[in-house]
Amino acid sequence: MAAVPGVAPPLARAAPPRIPGLRILDVYVLREVTGPFGFALAAFFLFWFANIFVLAADYIVNKGAPVFLVLRFLLFRIPQATPMAFPFACLFGMLIGFGRLAADNEIAALRTSGIAFKRIIAGPLLIGAAVAGAAFAINEHVVPVATDLSTRSFYQILYRSQTLPVEPDIFREDPVTKNVFLIGSVSSDGKTMRNVQIYQPDPSSPYHEILTANTGRIEGTEIVLDHAIRTQIRANGEIGAVDVSANEIRLSLPMGDNGQNFLSSSFNDTYTMNTKRLAQDIKFRKETGQGGADLAGREMTLGTKYAFPFASFIAVIVAVPLAVRFGKRGRTLGIVLSIVVMFIYYAIVAVAGAFGKNGALNPYLAAWLPNIVMALAGAWLIWLEDR
Repeated sequence: MAAVPGVAPPLARAAPPRIPGLRILDVYVLREVTGPFGFALAAFFLFWFANIFVLAADYIVNKGAPVFLVLRFLLFRIPQATPMAFPFACLFGMLIGFGRLAADNEIAALRTSGIAFKRIIAGPLLIGAAVAGAAFAINEHVVPVATDLSTRSFYQILYRSQTLPVEPDIFREDPVTKNVFLIGSVSSDGKTMRNVQIYQPDPSSPYHEILTANTGRIEGTEIVLDHAIRTQIRANGEIGAVDVSANEIRLSLPMGDNGQNFLSSSFNDTYTMNTKRLAQDIKFRKETGQGGADLAGREMTLGTKYAFPFASFIAVIVAVPLAVRFGKRGRTLGIVLSIVVMFIYYAIVAVAGAFGKNGALNPYLAAWLPNIVMALAGAWLIWLEDR
């Protein structure tokens, strides 16, 4: 471009830095959305922290709880916001970033130069997939541990003890022996159990065994059953033999756990389980007829452990065409659209969840229905924009 005397040349944007494996277009788009994404993610976590802090402040002011203990509880609660924070950050980042590109007619310039709209949004879709994978990994490996630690901190605040309350229907599996334990209830002493069932698979035998006892107790690292009934079951479901033991039957607790860990409600809390453990819990409850009213809720939780992280990818599908269509109207509209879309999404989550828990809708379908609805809406918007 020729320089005109006395006239300053227009300001040019600095060329985006090269990232190995990515095209210049993808790097440019990534740079545009990274800032708003980071801002939205930090803002969401900060709001989450502040909201819980307001609720916890009463324990500091009126109940004399140590500030450090309350802060530890709050910090361990933050990872629980991950499944919601990442989709919102993706939605906000794409609406603001792509909105800026649309407002400056850069999207139109790219399409005029022969670059297909599908190619333009390929990079954002890959970003959404990567964020979804990261959200799932955090929800799978970090959130269960953090939830357990925050719950222990909370009970330490309330009762000056890290021991968690005992809840009924405790399910545990020994990863070594593959024995599966199901405890109906536990007495207040934290050791005496009622309605005990232990499933013992035997790969070397055509039989599987189930031990049942009305009562049992924890002694050290062992579970002791009184007058247990041993039932052998063939692979086809037929009962091979039934034997009533006149003596005590002793079995090692899973992984040599002590009684406190074995009976702890943290091992029965769906939010402290990863997807593998929760799926095993649901499968065993179905096979033994121990599901009850709580089974649908557990299936819903398992479904959301996959669906919520994947919502980050769905957010990109919805946000990009909206940003291209309305980006010229300013960033304020992008912020408003972010809030509106998230409100619609979680409204569908609430309605679908209600139907899933009462049995009117398959729990797994109920967990994924918000993603399906929003994905179809986003795909339709992309189709309209690509015409």
